[in-house]
Amino acid sequence: MRKTLLVLSLAISLLAPIGLLAQTVKITAAERKAAEGVTAEQLSNYLYFVASDAMGGRDTPSQGLDVTAEFIRMNLQKWGFKPAGDEGTFFQRIALGSETVDTAKTNLSVGGTAYKLGDDFVRITGSGSADGKLVFGGSGWMVKAKNLDGLSGIDVGGKIVVFAPTSFSPRSPVPLPSGVTQEELKGTRGLDWADPIANAAAKGAKAVIIIAPPATQSNWGRIRGLGGRGNLYPEKLRPTTAAGPSIPVLLVSQPVGDAIFASESGGDRASSTVFSMTKNATTNVAVNKDTVWTQNVVAVWEGSDPILKNEMVAIGAHYDHVGTNPSAPGSDKIWNGADDDGSGTVAVLSIAEALSKAQSRPKRSVLFVWHCGEEKGLWGSDYFNRFPTVDIKNVIAQLNIDMIGRSRKEGDA
Repeated sequence: MRKTLLVLSLAISLLAPIGLLAQTVKITAAERKAAEGVTAEQLSNYLYFVASDAMGGRDTPSQGLDVTAEFIRMNLQKWGFKPAGDEGTFFQRIALGSETVDTAKTNLSVGGTAYKLGDDFVRITGSGSADGKLVFGGSGWMVKAKNLDGLSGIDVGGKIVVFAPTSFSPRSPVPLPSGVTQEELKGTRGLDWADPIANAAAKGAKAVIIIAPPATQSNWGRIRGLGGRGNLYPEKLRPTTAAGPSIPVLLVSQPVGDAIFASESGGDRASSTVFSMTKNATTNVAVNKDTVWTQNVVAVWEGSDPILKNEMVAIGAHYDHVGTNPSAPGSDKIWNGADDDGSGTVAVLSIAEALSKAQSRPKRSVLFVWHCGEEKGLWGSDYFNRFPTVDIKNVIAQLNIDMIGRSRKEGDA
């Protein structure tokens, strides 16, 4: 409770004239009384609802996430907040392109040996057919600022490029090469820099095969489940640069990787040097496409000052979590997300309630945003920043609240 009161006090201090921020901010008696409107009982009641099993872990998208959004909306409307989402509502709707793998029409063979979807490979992204020679792509990255192009010196046009990364994640299938940082990925994707998949596609490759590193292979059961479900992505956030077409990208197991490199003398998977391989591969990836919807929740508490109310202090939290994990040990498969970020979600909600019950309004307006899809790659916050439902230039400060539900024990460093 003490930590949440501190958060609210900080939020209130941000609403003071901007020139005061460089000075010591004193909390008035009225502001302290407003802060005392946030109670431990209130936070507990909200959190037990938001993080209950009934919400199913609040995956994006899911019924549990939608119910949580409705719960937030219901309270905001009851407390007299101004809707700041789409078309006079509290929701900023986000269309997610849904792609589900057509298992009957998705296949892979390498060197004449057919492999099984799920057991031997999964689809990461893309669709279409490819039939061609294999090429080992080394690091694959292109970064003009570093004068680096991992696919230079070899023709990948019409071929299938193989990568063997030391680590893997759906967000970054092939990690950055040594000596390159995220800060150096400046300019336009596909022109000034390109990840290995985009680089290969732009150079005419027909497909990409990524060999699972040992850590990923040890978790193949979960990977297989994720691949079987297909994927989702906000349609308006899909890259529209010169990154090349959406070619099939497959993750294959280590045994398939071993078969790919068997009898190859041009190089090995640990090398960053590209080389042509002797084997051919054939693949077809078919997907069924659909659109599903999710939402950010957006509201404004209008300020009292005729001039300063045009400025906004933004307070936000992500209200999603990761849903369920069928592979979790024991009978409980729900990842409730009470701390991450149920705690931030209800803290922001309680700040909104305290403001609505205060005797006076702050001079500046307060923008409240509950973001979805944080666990999927910051979808909601990215979407709101790119397609804001308010004039984002009027936001002078932003406070994000994430994982405040645990206290550090005495003596912890």
